[in-house]
Parts: sequence; C-alpha cells; structure tokens
Amino acid sequence: MLPYILRRVLQMIPPLIGLTVILFVLLRIGGEPVAHLVRPEASPEEIALVRAAYGFDRPLVEQYVRQVSRIIVGDFGTSVRFRSPALPLVLERLPATLELTAAALLVALLVALPVGVLAAVYRNSWFDFIVTITTTVGRGMPNFWLGLMLMLVFAVQLRWLPASGRDEPLAVVLPAVTIGVSIATVLVRVLRTAMVEALGHDFVRTARAKGLRTWTVVTKHALRTSLISVVTVIGLQTAWIIGGSVVVEEVFAWPGSGRLMLTAVLARDLSVVMAGVFVFALFVMVINLLVDLSYSWLDPRIQYA
Repeated sequence: MLPYILRRVLQMIPPLIGLTVILFVLLRIGGEPVAHLVRPEASPEEIALVRAAYGFDRPLVEQYVRQVSRIIVGDFGTSVRFRSPALPLVLERLPATLELTAAALLVALLVALPVGVLAAVYRNSWFDFIVTITTTVGRGMPNFWLGLMLMLVFAVQLRWLPASGRDEPLAVVLPAVTIGVSIATVLVRVLRTAMVEALGHDFVRTARAKGLRTWTVVTKHALRTSLISVVTVIGLQTAWIIGGSVVVEEVFAWPGSGRLMLTAVLARDLSVVMAGVFVFALFVMVINLLVDLSYSWLDPRIQYA
C-alpha cells in the first residue's frame, strides 16, 4: 500500500508543473495587472517603477522561473489587489469552501442513495420513470438559476433560511442544496445502473437462495459493491464541485476561496490565482487518491501492488 501511495504522490508533480505553465500563459495573455496598482492618472515613469518593483519588466521566461522557484518553497508572491501574501489569503477562505463542498456532498448522498437503490429495486416502474425524467431535467439545470430560485422561495418569500453570507449555521443550506442537487442527479443514475447489474450477479442470487430478506440482500450485498461506482463518480466530480462552488459562492455571497478566485481573475491577480488553483488542484488529487484507496475497503478482492 505504501509504495502505491508514494508512486501516486510522485505522479502529482508533472501535472502541477504543467498547471503553472498554463496559468502563467493564460493570465499574461490578458496583460499585466499594473493598472490595478497605480492611480488612473499615473505618469509613465510611475508605471515603469511599479513594473520594475513587481518584476513585470523582466523577460517572461525569467518571470516564470522566479514564480516557480518561489512556489516550491510555498511563496506565491503578494496579491496586487489585497496587498498581502497570496497563499494565506487562499488558506483563510479555504475552510468555508471545504464546508460548502462537504455539505453539498452530504446533500447529494442523502438524496442519491435511497433514490438510486429504490429505482434499481423497482426498475421499469412508475417510480423509476419519474426518477429518470427528474434526473435528466435536473442535470441540465444551471446552478446559478437553481440557486436564485431557492433564494427567492426559501429566503425572500418564506423567510425560512438566510439568503447570503456565512454568519448563521443555516446559511450553508441553500448553497449546499444548489450544488448537491446537481451532483445527486449524476449519482442517482450511476447508482441505479450499478445496482441493477449487481442484483443480477451470482452472489446476490445465492444470498436470496439462502432465504435472506430482500432488503438485507440489497443493502448488505448489492449496495456495497455498487458503491464503488458512486465513489468513483464523486472523485471525478470533485473538480466540478469546486468549479460549481465558484458560481454558487458568488450568488450567495459565500466567503470562500472560489469567490476570492473570481475576484482575483477579474483583477488579473496572478499570485492569488496561482495559489488558489494550486490548492484546488492538490485537493482534487488528494481526493482522487483517497477514492482509489477506498476501493479495497469496499471490495476486498481489490489489491494494490
């Protein structure tokens, strides 16, 4: 197990290096963020001094090498907009994003597990038909539209939940449901397909032949094997969850890293964007590693060389 983990950790390095190149090029295509550092009426001499102070007067290759050399030691530079170190800014907002991500996954699992199992057990029934239609429609529903509708109904009209911010414990409900519904539509379809396949396996028929109750067979035998597909999709959807949280955080004024990243991109704040994308990329890679390691727990037949 340990050699496998070490090998996976080493495999994270090349993608991270490629990520720095892509980010550096894309952010510099839009120009330098000098305009956000000087007064609108600044003279060319003042602009030149600012460019020299931040190293923007250096060749692009030299700027990239200097940026990467600092990243290696955890220094992503200073935010040109907030005038403070970039990495602490991102890490300060990260708990809010992780809280929203965890709450969204909880909502998705609470919906997907019972609905997916019931749709598989009663496949081709009216319930299965309704689930298929609902998940298809829900998958095509934009996050920002769903969030605005939930806010309009439960925050403005009914006044049951806070509309924005993170000041109250219940403030996480609406943004979590907004993201969780989209994830649940995928998980329900995946779980239903996996359960239908598992219910036709020999070990399930053997369990039924022993006289076990139907729901004992479903929950203790078929469901555990089917969860491998669910866990895999959760790992694959992690990047989408983080990307979706950027929009949802802006809609609900949620003070997370996603909202900070959006502000940084609009301001062409290279240091904050680099720090944020690096943290998100590492988070996605760690989640995918944990997903792979969970396979051996869900199915003891899976071993890691």
